[in-house]
Amino acid sequence: MKHLTLYFLRGLLTALPLGLTVYLLYLFLTWMERFAAQLARPLLGEAYVPGLGLVLGVTGIVLLGFLVSQPFAARLFLLVELPFTNLPVVKNIYASLKDFADFFSPKKPGARQTVVALKPPGQAFELVGLVTRQQVDDLPEGLTRGDRVAVYLPMGYMIGGYTVFVPREWIRVIDMPVEEAMRASLFAWMGNTEDGGR
Repeated sequence: MKHLTLYFLRGLLTALPLGLTVYLLYLFLTWMERFAAQLARPLLGEAYVPGLGLVLGVTGIVLLGFLVSQPFAARLFLLVELPFTNLPVVKNIYASLKDFADFFSPKKPGARQTVVALKPPGQAFELVGLVTRQQVDDLPEGLTRGDRVAVYLPMGYMIGGYTVFVPREWIRVIDMPVEEAMRASLFAWMGNTEDGGR
C-alpha cells in the first residue's frame, strides 16, 4: 500500500506540471482563436475556416512586434499608450506590467540582465536575486548614493519579493539565465531529495 501511494504521488507530480502547462496553453490559444475569429468572420464570411483566427492572431502579434521594433513607431506607440499612462489606477497597473515585461524582453546590446548571489559582509548566508538597476544616483533624495545596485529578491511561489539597494561588492554574478533563476525561485529552489541523499 505504501508503494502504491508513493507511485501515485510520483505520477501526480509528474503529470501535474505537464497537464497545467498544456491546459494554460490551450486556454490561451482558444482565447486567441475566438478573439481573432470575431474580427475575421465579418470580413471573410464563408471563406473562414476554424484555425484561421489563430493563424491571423499569431501573424498579427509578429507584425506588431516588427512595427514596434522600428524607430518611426516609437512616437506612434507613445500616443497609443498615452491613455494608459495618464488615467489614475490604470497607469499604475499598466506601468507595473510594462516594467515587468520590459525586464524579460530582449535587450539592446550592452544591457544585461544579471542573476547574482547577495552576501552581506560577515554573514554565512546568501540570497539569490536579480539586478534591476546598475546605479542609484538618479533615484530620489534620501537613498544612499555611491557604487550601489538594486537587487530584486523574489519570494517562493511568486507571492512577492523585496528590492534592496546594496553596495556592489556585496554581490557576485551567477552564470545562470534570468528565466531559470525565476523558475527556481518559484518553487523555493527545491531540488530532488533523492539526488541530495546520494
